[in-house]
Amino acid sequence: MRIIAGELKGRRLHRLEGKQTRPTSDRLRETIFNILSFRTQQAVVLDLFSGTGAMAIEALSRGADSAVLVDDSSQAISLIAQNVRSFSLEKKARVQRWNIAHGLNFLRHVQPLFDLVFMDPPYNRNMIGPTLNHLLQSASLAAQACIVVEHSVSEAIRFDHPEFELHDQRTYGKTMVSFLSFNPSWPDGYDQA
Repeated sequence: MRIIAGELKGRRLHRLEGKQTRPTSDRLRETIFNILSFRTQQAVVLDLFSGTGAMAIEALSRGADSAVLVDDSSQAISLIAQNVRSFSLEKKARVQRWNIAHGLNFLRHVQPLFDLVFMDPPYNRNMIGPTLNHLLQSASLAAQACIVVEHSVSEAIRFDHPEFELHDQRTYGKTMVSFLSFNPSWPDGYDQA
């Protein structure tokens, strides 16, 4: 695994051996960032189910301002922290161990708001809809934020919130990548009711 483009281009990422994480392949990561084009410039990134931290670190390499990388596994968190240190990104990246299934309330006071979110939950465990709900409740998304969800082709994205709009879906083998946007009902980002 390596960084595809930007300041850190060609640098190798540390990774866990075995099946504890399912890192996004270099080819798929490159494809996703080609689709995102210039959205990474000065972006504030949230990387959920971060695994190795590859998505957030790629975004930082391509000009993102900052990133919060979240995972529940202690091994993944150690690996993410090791990757952040090896690329000297400690001032731009915050690593947080958190069980996303219990909500994302720790993000309520994070500023600035996130405008680019990566989600790569375990496949076929019905975590996409609840995680989107937690994101909405955390009040941590900027208007027009882009949410990139990597999931199994057999797992449909379901959400009950009109604030999220599905813009595009692409299939790559057994993986589907869905691109959503966040369109709040109030100009400042969240319904005040």
